[in-house]
Amino acid sequence: MALQTKLVQKLSQNLLMTPQLQQAIKLLQLGRPEYLEAIEKELLENPLLEEVKEEAQDNSSSTSEAGPLESSSPQEPQELQEPQQSSLEEPEIQDKPEPGVDWEDFLESFADSQGAATPKGLMTHDDKPSLEATLSKTETLAEHLVSQIRLSDLNEMDQSIAIHVVGNLNRDGYLCCTHEEIAAECKCSTAEVARVIDFMKSLDPCGIAARDLKECLIMQLENCGRGTSLEAKIVQEHLDKIENRRLDLIAKCEQVAIEEVYKAVMAIRNLEPRPGRPFGDEAVRYVVPDIYVYKVGGEYVISLNEEGMPRLRISPYYLDMLKQGDETSDSPNRQYLHERLKAASWLIRSIHQRQQTIYKVTESIVKFQRAFLDHGISKLKPLVLKDVADSIGMHESTVSRVTTNKYVHTPQGVFELKFFFTTGIKTADGDVSSSSIKEKIKNLVAAESPDSPISDQAIVDILKKDNINIARKTVAKYREGLGIPSSSRRKKLF
Repeated sequence: MALQTKLVQKLSQNLLMTPQLQQAIKLLQLGRPEYLEAIEKELLENPLLEEVKEEAQDNSSSTSEAGPLESSSPQEPQELQEPQQSSLEEPEIQDKPEPGVDWEDFLESFADSQGAATPKGLMTHDDKPSLEATLSKTETLAEHLVSQIRLSDLNEMDQSIAIHVVGNLNRDGYLCCTHEEIAAECKCSTAEVARVIDFMKSLDPCGIAARDLKECLIMQLENCGRGTSLEAKIVQEHLDKIENRRLDLIAKCEQVAIEEVYKAVMAIRNLEPRPGRPFGDEAVRYVVPDIYVYKVGGEYVISLNEEGMPRLRISPYYLDMLKQGDETSDSPNRQYLHERLKAASWLIRSIHQRQQTIYKVTESIVKFQRAFLDHGISKLKPLVLKDVADSIGMHESTVSRVTTNKYVHTPQGVFELKFFFTTGIKTADGDVSSSSIKEKIKNLVAAESPDSPISDQAIVDILKKDNINIARKTVAKYREGLGIPSSSRRKKLF
């Protein structure tokens, strides 16, 4: 059959994701901090969007075309309404101060005792933020070391080498390059680099600029005057035996009592294996629940957390500008306002839809996991995304997006929504959640004797008495997931 070129018409249907749909999906899967950042970004980019302040809500009940975002009833989003400008009377401003008051004398005396007079008015101590509300920047490891280098008596060349060494330290404070590489960068000899690194090893924190764990620990022991002690010998030759808890072999090699070896190992454990850890530059992110679940009169009530959430509306000023203009006008300004108006209206609808979806998914989870809310993790039931998706008439992918980075406050504590979705193990009494089995293992280990820790096989035998038949490998997998070491590592030697 000969090949030929020709035009063929073909009719087909494709599912396309519009930019508006992509925005709605993106908002749905964002966590609370990212969601607030996205809203702030839209407020900056779209002039037709504005935030409804609390004062404006108290003084006026007017709404914009899309209406302010009322989250107290997420099941029923508000209809789009025309804006109504509230009539606020302008207060009368007195041009002249009240007679008989010496304002200069008053400000001078008041500033001495209460605060200071500024061009914008008098600032008192009450106007200043409290110390608890004042944030300070955490000092990084590089800043801490550079400040010490600048105060040292090193010459300009040595300081340049030292700063280059600081730039080659990892987060734990270990040096990640060779002397030759630093010498090539700084255009100096390796002897100068070695001399500067030896100086840096005397800086705070102790153990900085080491190349491995052994060197780091030896530096700390030498700084304490124990460079020739038993601890130093153990670090030099028996670190692997410490990891395997073979203290008897260490005692045999060093020809000392095992009690002395144990004391030396305890002293080594008090050293810092990561000198740069106290200078971590990662900010602590606190979990703020997106949903609250309360028990009121035997029933659970769901409430979305709206504290700190901006309430949006369409700007009445730009709406009036569009109304007053010529409807037939095709000016670029009018087209731009229409595009921004559509984007703002769709954003507010997407936010309403996000609230409704989160509420429905949480309501379904509460229905499935009521026993957990009443009695705790031991009553957590196996649950998959499909169960919740079928109960609320949505797709599994939508439920997965809703449960990502969303947290709920319950009578049992604060949990991520994904926590409630666990696999199940079939038993004689029905399916048991893997999370409840992990909790049982955790409680068994917590109640064990330090001198005789319980083994994985013993845990299997105990769970069998509760009609939970699982393999020893499964117990080991759950134990490692909980961060619990093996029985040989948990055993107390002395």
